[in-house]
Amino acid sequence: MLPKPGIYYFPWEVSAGQVPDGGTLRTFGRLCLYDVAQSRVTLRAQHGSDEHQILVCTKLVEPFQAQVDSMYLVLGELEHQDGGSVVKARVLTCVEGMNLPLLEQAVREQRRYQQERDSSQQQATVPDSCPPETFPEVKPPGDARATAGKTQDLPQE
Repeated sequence: MLPKPGIYYFPWEVSAGQVPDGGTLRTFGRLCLYDVAQSRVTLRAQHGSDEHQILVCTKLVEPFQAQVDSMYLVLGELEHQDGGSVVKARVLTCVEGMNLPLLEQAVREQRRYQQERDSSQQQATVPDSCPPETFPEVKPPGDARATAGKTQDLPQE
């Protein structure tokens, strides 16, 4: 069974605890530390004047060539361990040179689109109590020979 595609979360949302435990996510950050013995990577990201860090378990993606100070994109599941959150990476890709402001803009646009789509789908659902005049009158099945006030001859079997 394939993992879920993952929802994009900004690193500051992950570090603030806005991702549900066990939720599949995509996020990014600069690799600042790789602990080979514990199979852990620390990604950092700047948001305004704040710096945010994300711990990533790399057991499922090892061996890999870690490039310190390079930008990485991670897809995985969030788990709470040792009093903090750890992303169990299923994919960890170096994306050095990626246009980060453009990625952030794309994530915001995707969220806006999904919110609009979800709200339009909720409006399209039929409420529990609709006035009867909104639905055509349904007549119980009766004599099949009478249709719209006219009689028809049906073939005899």
